[in-house]
Amino acid sequence: MDRRSFLRTSTFGGAAAAASTLAAPAVAQGRTTWRMVTTWPRNFPGLGVGAQRLADRITAASDGQLTVEVFSAGEMVPALQSLDAVIDGTAEMSHGAAYYWQNKSVALSFFTGVPFGLTAAEHSAWMRFLGGQEMWDEVYDQFGVQGFLSGNTGTQTGGWFRNELTSLADLQGLRFRTPGLGGQVWQRLGASVTNMAGGEIFQALQSGTLDAAEFVGPYNDLALGFYQVCKHYYTSSFVEPGLATELVVDKAKFMELPSNLQAIVRDACQAEYENVYSDFVANDPRALATIVNDHGVTAHASFPDDILEAGARESKAMIQELLASSDDLTARTARSFVDALKLMRTRTEGTDQVFTTARQRFFDTSDL
Repeated sequence: MDRRSFLRTSTFGGAAAAASTLAAPAVAQGRTTWRMVTTWPRNFPGLGVGAQRLADRITAASDGQLTVEVFSAGEMVPALQSLDAVIDGTAEMSHGAAYYWQNKSVALSFFTGVPFGLTAAEHSAWMRFLGGQEMWDEVYDQFGVQGFLSGNTGTQTGGWFRNELTSLADLQGLRFRTPGLGGQVWQRLGASVTNMAGGEIFQALQSGTLDAAEFVGPYNDLALGFYQVCKHYYTSSFVEPGLATELVVDKAKFMELPSNLQAIVRDACQAEYENVYSDFVANDPRALATIVNDHGVTAHASFPDDILEAGARESKAMIQELLASSDDLTARTARSFVDALKLMRTRTEGTDQVFTTARQRFFDTSDL
């Protein structure tokens, strides 16, 4: 996808919607219209498309009783103000990633992704069967909102760099766009870390404000055109092993909905979690082939070992600090997450990884 034509059809950075679109939610003849603000551009692969598909799914399943109108980043509020829009009543729904709001509570980062933490399948299992949703509810109750998992990108890529990384020393002073707890780990390793909305990254790379950036993975990154500036792409991240997206709703308004509409919202979110993940699994490999074959990018399967070792050490130290946090809710969230990780890695590493290693070693599909 050509970056300029993509950005012409999206409004990631600018407040472009007409005033008439900002009217209060409609309630007529038993029908309600809710506004969903998002952190993504309109029609953005995987994430923006997933937000629209979720809205359409809720509208269709409710036969229009709950109609959801989507406002992409910048159309009603800037990308990184979408949660505040729900809290202050500007919108009823927000679609984004919980770690964008870690300034409100660092515990929120656990519900998006943690360095060396849970994969997409493990994250879903923690949230649905091992107490994660209950912890999330406690955190968001402080702000009068309700969170639902709405998608997962799977393991993200490590990022785009102007030059190949040969050792840990190459990170010193590197100006790097990367959010969440993962950003804190990169900062501990010596990088100068900043967060910004996805639509702002290309210009920052092009102008030299940034030396490197990570966003999601090939499916998204191809559309944003990062390959035009950086030619070294690390295809596996250790800081975002399974990034989950969220739908956040005004809790009081949600509880006022009839039980069937509440169930539709919950079930649609669960369906989209799997759907978004499948979208990335199917399309990341094809986008990566385009990036490498058509745009001359060098793909590196992994960071140098000394970066991985230092990253693991700093990730563990950071999690230990959160386990010992003076904020009880943060400490309990961290404990719930770590206990789930300890349990589920026995299956992932003892069963799934054994199989994928055997497949890689012995099952050649190149001649099939």
